Formats: sequence, C-alpha cells, structure tokens
Amino acid sequence: MALSRRHLLTGLGTAATPVAARGRVPRQPAEPVPTPAGDPEQVARDEHFWRTVAQQFRVSEEFTNLENGYYGTMPEPVYRAYLRTTDRLNTLNSHLLRTTYKAEAEAVRERIAAVAGVPREEIALTRGGTEALQNLIGGYNRLRAGDAVMYADLDYQSMQTAMNWLRDRRGATIVRIVLPEPATRQAVLDTYTRALHDHPRVKLLLLSHMNNRTGLVTPVRDIVRAARERGVDVIVDAAHSWGQLDFTIPDLGVDFAGFSLHKWMHAPLGAGFLHIRKSRLADIDRAFADEAYPPDDIRSRVHSGTMDIAPVLSVPAALDFHEALRGAAVKQARLRCLRDRWVRRVQDIDNLEILTPNDPSMYGAITSFRVTGRTSEADNLAIAQYLFDQHRIFTVRRGGPAKGDCVRVTPALFTPTDHIDRLCTALRDVAQRFRV
Repeated sequence: MALSRRHLLTGLGTAATPVAARGRVPRQPAEPVPTPAGDPEQVARDEHFWRTVAQQFRVSEEFTNLENGYYGTMPEPVYRAYLRTTDRLNTLNSHLLRTTYKAEAEAVRERIAAVAGVPREEIALTRGGTEALQNLIGGYNRLRAGDAVMYADLDYQSMQTAMNWLRDRRGATIVRIVLPEPATRQAVLDTYTRALHDHPRVKLLLLSHMNNRTGLVTPVRDIVRAARERGVDVIVDAAHSWGQLDFTIPDLGVDFAGFSLHKWMHAPLGAGFLHIRKSRLADIDRAFADEAYPPDDIRSRVHSGTMDIAPVLSVPAALDFHEALRGAAVKQARLRCLRDRWVRRVQDIDNLEILTPNDPSMYGAITSFRVTGRTSEADNLAIAQYLFDQHRIFTVRRGGPAKGDCVRVTPALFTPTDHIDRLCTALRDVAQRFRV
C-alpha cells in the first residue's frame, strides 16, 4: 500500500503539528558552516564537520528520511532568505515585480551561469527541471515526419511522455531502449551506440545524466559524441545530477539541457533552468510564440506567466551555501561516502540486489535495491511500507527498470552515519521478511 497522507499523519502521530505547538523549543538558527579544509575524500569522512552541516537543516526526528531525491530540503540560510523574500514580495506586491525584479533575476542568471561554466545568454530560468526539459523537447523544431526520437526505460516518466508527444506534435516515430542490468560504463555506452546504429532515422535523443529510478550515472560526454557523429541531437536531463555531482556544462559537451535548483542545490521548490548553446538557439521554438523577448534571447524559450519569484530570488543564498562547502566536489564525495557505507555492508545478503554499479563514475547519493523475486509494484510498495512501519525509515518504490520494480534509497547532506547503519540493520530484516 502506498504511503498516503492520512497514513503519514496517523503513523507520525503529532508529527504534522508544528514543533512549537508540541511544547518543544524550536532550534536556534545554526552558525554559518565553516569552509571545509583538505581533500574532498577526507572531508567526506569528517563526521564532526558533517554534524555541523546537519545543524543547518530542520528535519523531522519522527522518522529517518532516506528519500531525499524528490526535494532537497532548504538549509537554514536559504530558508531564512526564502522567508525574507516572500515577506518582501507580499509587502511590495507588484511594485517589486514591475521595478527591480528583472534586474535581480538577471543577477541570479549570472550567478547560475558562473557555476555552470557558460555565458548568461545560454541560461533561462524555469520553475524546475520538468518545465525546462518539456520546453526543450516540445520546442525542438528540427524533426520532420518520419524522423525518430529515442529514450531509455530509466528516463524520467514525465520526459518519456513528452518524447511520446512528439509523435503527434512532429510526426516522429518513438524508439524506446532498455539499459543493461547490472550496468557497466562500457555496457551503457555500447547500448546507446548500438541503438543509434540500429535506428538511423533517430534525430533526437533524451539522455538522463543521473536517472531518478536507480541513480545510474551515464557517460554523457561519450554518448553525446557518438550521437553527434550520427547527426543526432541530445537533450540532457541533469535535474538530479546538478549540485550532486562535480561537473560543469562544458564537461558534458551538450547543446541542450535541463536542470533543477530545488533538488541538490537546495533552493526552494519551484526553481530550475535550461541551457541552450547560443549557436543552437534557433533550433528550439519560442515558447507559445512568446514576444516578451526577441527571438534571439533565450528567455523567449520560457513563458511561465506570473510565477512565484521568491524561489528565484532565494537562489543566491542556495549558491552561497553550495560554495561554502567548496562546491560539488565535497558534496559528491560525502554523498558517495554515505551510499558506499550502506551498500558495502549489505553486499553479503544473498537475496538483496543492488541496482547501481560500484564504479564511482556511475553513482552519487541515489542507489536502489530489489529483493530477489520481488519485482512487482505491489511488492516494492510493501517493502517501502514495511521499512517505514517497522523501522521508521522513509524510502520510495520506483518502477521502470526492465527487470522489475525496486526501492530507492537517497541520503542527504544532513544524514548521519547512524541513520545509514539503521538502514543496514533494517535491510537484513527486509531480506528475510520478503524472501521468496
């Protein structure tokens, strides 16, 4: 059974009640995070430092949250910036929107572009990764009737449906491929290159840098190169990798990509951006023939209407927090360290399948597992429910892999190692309880 809102409210008792209302004293604002010193791998194992980082996050103590892929909780400085910005917007009203907002949003674009390693003119703000990618997919105008588009079984479901829409919108044929399990870097690369060879009419490929189902990281640059050699354009979904893995846009060699800011950059919900290489701007249509910006301005590829600007104006605080940790290199090392801790400690369980390979270039925080023989949606909903009911560990069932459903585990920067150890104990129980 899925974790319903009613179940969560019942299961957590008074957890839905504000902390102050339960008689607890709200935690005082955390001190600024000191900039870590040393090699990222050394910093990743410094538990004293990460306890300091964890104090920047207000998280429930009613359960162990190992489902942090959906939304990256705001740390305290970002949360405070968001409250200030919301109050400012509510106070100044349309005066803010009609006077200084555009200039402030341009400064945000400049900050994002600097971290991403591209010119500001190649960045447009969106309400998240989904909007960014939908605009790129729907706006791609180089398809002709009879051309084909390709995506994989592990790509984000909303993006798969957006690619399917190109059948009606552009007259495209749909090619869906299955990624290997277990995966290796070479096997993934071979799967894409073979599929591109076998389907010469493919003109557009959707490629997840890190998918949301198993956390598998693909060799984007190599796949993009192979696609380009065959005249195939690639739209990269970097919603999960941005802020979690250490890279810039030039590292990927991509022309089109969509990103989230409210996942691993820890901005408020409702912030993301898209990238279009300047020389390729004409290949993406203006959004709904938008005339607010000229055709040679990337901002004409997004039209969100009157949107909540508080998340956008809180992005600088999120980038400040990111940079205080010395950027993605340290975050990547810590998240891999947490992932490695639980994976290595359960590898001896004979009926527990780890779906993400141990090649460090192919994972970050996210890794999924499956109990052998338990491949249905119902099975994995039951496993996630059991982890929550019996061990107070919150995870999520994921579907899509060709060999069956699984359960996703996603630690965060605030996750202590004792929460990881708690998961290891729980997984031994799960393996026995759900043995086929």
